[in-house]
Amino acid sequence: MEKRFVRVSKYLAKYLRHAPEELGLTLRPGGWVPVDDLLDAAERQGFPFSYDELVECVETNDKRRFSFDETNVLIRANQGHSVEVDLHLEGREPPEVLYHGTVEGFLAAIWEEGLVRGRRHHVHLSSDVETARRVGARRGKPLILSVDAGRMRREGHRFFLSANGVWLTDAVPPAYLSSA
Repeated sequence: MEKRFVRVSKYLAKYLRHAPEELGLTLRPGGWVPVDDLLDAAERQGFPFSYDELVECVETNDKRRFSFDETNVLIRANQGHSVEVDLHLEGREPPEVLYHGTVEGFLAAIWEEGLVRGRRHHVHLSSDVETARRVGARRGKPLILSVDAGRMRREGHRFFLSANGVWLTDAVPPAYLSSA
């Protein structure tokens, strides 16, 4: 059953973060999609899953990538979108230090350019080393960078906290980075 939830989670990530239009879905303000529309579109595409499977997938996702609204009528990805969407995030005061997990192959570019958002809306940062390590390990042997988030905030950079605890910012210039 676990493999099934991994497949559903990857499906949700693709269509709620990157390609809603391929299912005929339109992200509402906040990134929300009606659950019934999602379930109908998945069935039309040949990948049906039940409401109960969807709930279990959302509730058991270790990274809490998805959430329901308070009525369980709407669903969204909490962050990581490559499509245009306003998640209605409010600026937050970050901890003094945040962390970013990466691998050696990206270090030269990071030290030169900083952390850039690429195709996503924001750079993703972790509040603890272990989470950053898990993120970096997805691509190989992880290396952890410290981000001087407190100084960034004091110098005018904005931070947001997603519903699943991921810190977001537009970019992290190299001057705010160090090896953890």
